[in-house]
Amino acid sequence: MLIAGRYRLGDAIGRGAMGEVWRAFDETLGRPVAVKLLLPHDSDPTAASRFRLEAQTAGRLSHPNVVGVLDFGEHEDRLFLVMELVDGGSLAGLLTVSGPLPAERVARIAAQAAVGLAAAHRQGIVHRDIKPANLLLGADGTLKIGDFGIARFLDDPGAALTATGQIVGTSLYLAPERALGRTAGPASDMYSLGCVLYQLLTGRPPFQADSALAVLHQHLDSAPVPPRQLGADLPPAFESYLLGLLAKEPESRPTADEVADWFGHGAWRGAPEPLPSERQDHSRPDRPHVTGSSAAAPASSTSAPTARSKGAFVPVADTEWQTSVHRVATRRSHLPFLRRSRLVGVLGGAGLFIIALLVGMAWFSPDTGSAQEPQTTPSTSTSPATSPSSTPYGAASSPSPTSPSPAQPAEQKPEKPTDAKPMPKEADKRGKGKH
Repeated sequence: MLIAGRYRLGDAIGRGAMGEVWRAFDETLGRPVAVKLLLPHDSDPTAASRFRLEAQTAGRLSHPNVVGVLDFGEHEDRLFLVMELVDGGSLAGLLTVSGPLPAERVARIAAQAAVGLAAAHRQGIVHRDIKPANLLLGADGTLKIGDFGIARFLDDPGAALTATGQIVGTSLYLAPERALGRTAGPASDMYSLGCVLYQLLTGRPPFQADSALAVLHQHLDSAPVPPRQLGADLPPAFESYLLGLLAKEPESRPTADEVADWFGHGAWRGAPEPLPSERQDHSRPDRPHVTGSSAAAPASSTSAPTARSKGAFVPVADTEWQTSVHRVATRRSHLPFLRRSRLVGVLGGAGLFIIALLVGMAWFSPDTGSAQEPQTTPSTSTSPATSPSSTPYGAASSPSPTSPSPAQPAEQKPEKPTDAKPMPKEADKRGKGKH
C-alpha cells in the first residue's frame, strides 16, 4: 500500500487507541520511516483534532530523545503521520522479554528520558502519557519519547481535546493531581516517569489493583513500597531519589532538568556531594544540608503522604545526599517545633509577669509598708512614744502632749539609733512631769 504517493507500508509494528503504526519506506528520499494511520473514530468527533494536535506537538520538537515528525497529511479520508523509525522496540517489550533491569541501565534510561522531557517542557509541552510503551529504544540504545497524542500546550489549555470530565492517560502511571482532575503540568510527567523507573527496577508498577479506580485511590493515598524491599538491587541514593519522583505533591518532585543532571552525573551511585542546584542554593539560610544516616528516617517507618497533605517523600536512613526534593518536607517538619517554642515563650513570659505583679502588690501593700520596719530595732521597743511607727507620716501628724516640744530637735531626730543613753533621760523627764 502506497501512502501519499511515496510511503510504502510494510508490516504493522504497533497499535494504540487512536491509530496503528506501520513500518514503511519513503521512496522519495530512500529511507525507512514509521507511518501512523488514524483509526476510524465515528463515536469520537475529537479524534481527528487530537491526531492533528499530536502532529503539531511533536513537530514543534526537534531533539535526539524525542521521536521526530517528518510529514503529516490525509490519504483516502484517513489522516497519517510520518515519523522517524525507531528499531529497538519499546520499554514495554523490553520488560516482557528481560524482566527487571539492573540499576546501571535504568539510570541511563532515566537520564535520557528526563533530557527529552526537559526539551518538551521548555517548549511548553506536557506529554501526559509517559509509560513504557511510549518510551522507545533505538538500535544503539538511545531512548526516544514517542506518542504525543494526548499532549497539551501549557499556553493553550484548550488544546487537549478530550471528552468532558474524562481523565486521559494510563491509570498505572497517572499523577495524583491528575487523579483529582487537576490540570497536568511538567511535574505530572515526572511522576509518570518515576512510575516507569520503579517498574523497570522491580518488574511491577508502584501501584496496581483490580480496577483503574482502585489504582487511582492508591496514587492518592498510599505510599509505594521501597524498591529494595521488593528485591531490587540499587544504591540507597537511587531509591530515595525515585521515591522523591513519586511524591504526592507536584512541587515536591524534582524537575526534568534536575533529574537529567542527577542521573547523568552519576549521583545515583550514592556520591555525597550535592547537586549543582544545591550548591547554588547553599547560601540560603532556610536550606539545611544533612548527610549520613541522620538525613531522614526510613521511608517504611513513616505514614503515607497523600495528595491533600503537605508531606513530601522521606528518604531511607542511609541516604548520603540531599536534593531539592527534600526541601519542602524539611521546612514543614520544623513548623510544629517552632510553634511549640513560640507557645512556651509566650506562656513563660506571661507567668513571669504575673509573679512580678503579685510580688509588687505584696511589697507596696499598706499593711506591709516599709514604715513598720523600724519596730524591730531595740530603740523603738523601749520608747513606743517616740517610735516612728507612732507618727508614720512625720510633720503631717499633730504633736502629742507628752511628746517633746519642737524646741528639742536633737531628741526628735536621733542620729544614732544604737545610742541607749538619751532614752533613760527622756523617761526621767516624763516621770517628773507626772509627779
